[in-house]
Amino acid sequence: MSLAAPRIISFLPSATEMACALGLGEQLVGVTHECDHPAEAKSKPVVVRNVLPIESMSQGEVDAAVAQRMRDGLSLYCVDEALVRRLEPDLILTQNLCEVCAPSGNELGELLRALAKRPEVLWMTPRNLAEIDDNLRELGRATGRVSEAEALVQTGAARLRALQQITGSLLERPRVFFMEWLDPVYCGGHWIPEMVAIAGGRDGLARPGGDSVRVSWREVLDWAPQVLIIAPCGLNADQAAEQARSLVERPGWFDLPAVRDGRVFAVNANSYFARPGPRVVDGAELLAHLLHPDHVAWGGGQDAYRLLPTVEAPETPAFNP
Repeated sequence: MSLAAPRIISFLPSATEMACALGLGEQLVGVTHECDHPAEAKSKPVVVRNVLPIESMSQGEVDAAVAQRMRDGLSLYCVDEALVRRLEPDLILTQNLCEVCAPSGNELGELLRALAKRPEVLWMTPRNLAEIDDNLRELGRATGRVSEAEALVQTGAARLRALQQITGSLLERPRVFFMEWLDPVYCGGHWIPEMVAIAGGRDGLARPGGDSVRVSWREVLDWAPQVLIIAPCGLNADQAAEQARSLVERPGWFDLPAVRDGRVFAVNANSYFARPGPRVVDGAELLAHLLHPDHVAWGGGQDAYRLLPTVEAPETPAFNP
């Protein structure tokens, strides 16, 4: 079904980016507090906010608080039902992939029951790059922007093919560990392993098409990554770099090849990796630059990544019996 000039509410930063990329910015009438790209999204009414003050919490504190709320059957988000009723949406963009990333099925069900007019709902639950493209096409069909959606998909696909031609010809494919959370440590999941492969790397701990899961520090040490990508979901590069300072306290940190060679990078996960939207193509190009800087240039923003400073391993004091 295609809606003519629908009033759209987005529960997802990635869906907000898709809608604006399709020229639907004026029809976007409500967003989440995390919708910060493109700039026009920041002027929209906010209908969804975090319950937890995650901006002031450590990675460990966030993990513990999220786990407790989920055990208690509590939501991580607060939806402003009164505002949604006033906005009278024709279309709601949401997901059912990750309860931590955005409101999911339970919250939406309660909201729909409270609305006088039931809007269309478009579920965006991608697990790989192809399904991100499918979501973009589905949004195009739902809003009468089919040709615009297909053009975006084809442009992104061409860029990825060009990137793969470069990295596919290289002999070196470094061992990579893409760290989606620091405390506890989570591996890369869903579309991230594809991005690493296209960028010319190998991540033996990743979960292609599957959920990001906890991995033991022993597994990281055994994999011995040559490039370490620090990409905590929800953080920009500066925030990720600050959180990464705690990693030096982990046993064996200074023995990792990535640490010895000065190839530990904190990246802007929000912009290039965590949100399954058009900018994952930029993310693949960024990864390729970090893995193969002599072969792939980075033409994106300077806030995309931070090279973490090399810190010497502390000297072990001499043992005096």
